[in-house]
Amino acid sequence: MKKLLLSFAAAAVLALGAQEAKAQTPYRTALGLGIDLGDGETLFGPQIKHSFGGANAGNAQVLFGDNHIVIGADYSYNRPFAGTNGLGWYVGVGPQLSFIDFGDEDRTYFAIRPAAGLEYKIPNTPLAAHFDWKPWWNLSNNSDFEPSRFSLGFKFVLK
Repeated sequence: MKKLLLSFAAAAVLALGAQEAKAQTPYRTALGLGIDLGDGETLFGPQIKHSFGGANAGNAQVLFGDNHIVIGADYSYNRPFAGTNGLGWYVGVGPQLSFIDFGDEDRTYFAIRPAAGLEYKIPNTPLAAHFDWKPWWNLSNNSDFEPSRFSLGFKFVLK
């Protein structure tokens, strides 16, 4: 009998944990358009965001501009705002590679991109959007820091 009660208790804890994990992110996977803007060139391209469970998610994007290709991936910690339906905040960080064609010379840049932002999953629809502050900390080719960069995204939620 003790084993049966312990099994039910363990199942209840796991079920509650799964409910809590689901409550942290309003969807599992979404595809969309990412826009990186601010000081300098504006970049556009596809992105994907995937929740790993609980508050943990990953985001990957490939962005394009004039003679410029950027490939990046980010980890983010996501939390909903209490009392809202679909609005949450996140913080994260990730590496980024930029390939720039300067005519006679091509350069590759390695950067770290921290992020702090808001995301809204529209209730009862498969649509979500985000806006964040995403400074650019270049660590190669005359290292510099560009604080005036932002990211905007529109996503279609797959599941």
